[in-house]
Amino acid sequence: MANADTIFKQFREHSVAEFFRKNRQMLGFAGKTRSLTTIVHEYVTNSLDACEEGVILPDIEVKIEELEGDRCRVVVSDNGPGIPPKLVGKALGMMLAGTKFHRYMQQRGQQGIGATGCTMFAQITTGKPVHIKTGTGTGKIYECDLAVDLKTNRPVPANEKNYDGDFRGLVVEGEFGEAKYDKGEYGVSEYIKRTALANPHAQISFTGPGAEKVVFPRASDKIPPKAEEILPHPLGISTHELVDMAHHSEDRKLTSFLTNNFSRVSSAKIEELRSLMPNFDIDKKPGELQWAEAEEMTKAFQKMKWISPSTDALRPIGKDQIEKALLNILNPEFMYVGDRRPKVFRGGVPFMVEAAIAHGGNSGRRTAEGAVGGSIIRYANRAPLLFDAGGCAITEAANAIDWNRYEMRDFDAMPITVFVNFVSVHVPYTGAGKQAISDEDEILDEIKLAVMECCREVQLHLRGKARVGEREAKKKAIMRYVEQLAKDLAELSGKGKAEDIQKKLVELVEGKYKKHIEEASLEEIAGEAAAAEHAASGENGSDEE
Repeated sequence: MANADTIFKQFREHSVAEFFRKNRQMLGFAGKTRSLTTIVHEYVTNSLDACEEGVILPDIEVKIEELEGDRCRVVVSDNGPGIPPKLVGKALGMMLAGTKFHRYMQQRGQQGIGATGCTMFAQITTGKPVHIKTGTGTGKIYECDLAVDLKTNRPVPANEKNYDGDFRGLVVEGEFGEAKYDKGEYGVSEYIKRTALANPHAQISFTGPGAEKVVFPRASDKIPPKAEEILPHPLGISTHELVDMAHHSEDRKLTSFLTNNFSRVSSAKIEELRSLMPNFDIDKKPGELQWAEAEEMTKAFQKMKWISPSTDALRPIGKDQIEKALLNILNPEFMYVGDRRPKVFRGGVPFMVEAAIAHGGNSGRRTAEGAVGGSIIRYANRAPLLFDAGGCAITEAANAIDWNRYEMRDFDAMPITVFVNFVSVHVPYTGAGKQAISDEDEILDEIKLAVMECCREVQLHLRGKARVGEREAKKKAIMRYVEQLAKDLAELSGKGKAEDIQKKLVELVEGKYKKHIEEASLEEIAGEAAAAEHAASGENGSDEE
């Protein structure tokens, strides 16, 4: 039998970079098409975040060139604030380093992994570093080749150059293996189209293989308000997080620690906490807080009545902007954008769901055979989610809706696009690849209600359209007999010409059906829709609309 010393001879320490090298699929590098889309996704979302934080209207350019042996060269450039030269290595060549992971604010990126993951992917598939060019608008430009030391998770810059020049922004160029360009629904071109749809303030240019070039011009010159950093809410904190925060606090007392580091904690709440924990010294040093005490405190938080967390930090796209984007890209026959209030999940994390449905025009998905079908396009903080749809709360909520109830009996064969954007300071992704949202109960319910609100408006439109079609069909049926009727009347009466009688009959029929169409008011249709809603058993008893 082997002893412990023999077994543990193989004991080693490993860096987070080594972990993701062996588990690259967790970052989205699984399959050649998906890997290429993931690379573009990581760079484009970083560019959008940087431009918005710098209060700059984004101009982003993406270029892809196919090389031999399932390799692609990718170049992504932007006009953002750039990266200071001393931080380029850590920002793009070190896992879990960046401006996002430690901040409680709404951004597309969260972990500080994505861009470094792309640098790593270039290394392990081609053996080549990525090339970086950055300028911060100070008249200085910095360039380097960047790799990652996978053993230590440290950046390895090479061929560094500093020179004078008038440039502001960031250019990243890399050669990636095991990557394939595809024009399908999971490819780069579809990703960029969806990004433009949710970011009407951005202009995105895409040049694909074979000099294929598409420009998505900005539909709005309005820069989204800068995201605010907020404090966590007491109801959303765990025992471990409370202990960790307290032990790293520089506050002298727990009372000041709580008021300075959490939202909605006032002096009145401190006194209420004292009454709930009479045997606990709430004035002790934060660093002395013990696990049992923190556990008791989090339980006390649950017993207290709190004002909901501030939603000022949420930055939705907005109803007007979504309408502009849908018109600009899909040009639908009809669309409706829902407008719902922010909610809270896990007791203390604010979130909001934006939903819209577009019908007709270029809505829906097109197959290679030219067929049209309904599509659900998913976003988290304006970033498209193309993959892992089956495990996403948005898909699950949409699939739970009875589309027949809303006159969409053949959703898979209708020109319909369902648009959902999940907005939060913390998106509960199911994995590091950031492609699916966790199916938490509060999130599922709110997505479902938001989409159902849009469905009702589409139902009114489809019913109205059906009514007009029915009347038009009746009118055509009658008009087929007008000529013969005019001849018969002229012959039987012996008065007037058949042509004159036919003209009067046509005017009579046209006038009658024009009046009927005008009288087919929305109130009448809405009344029928409401009756159908009331008669239906309902998909969700909490439908508040």
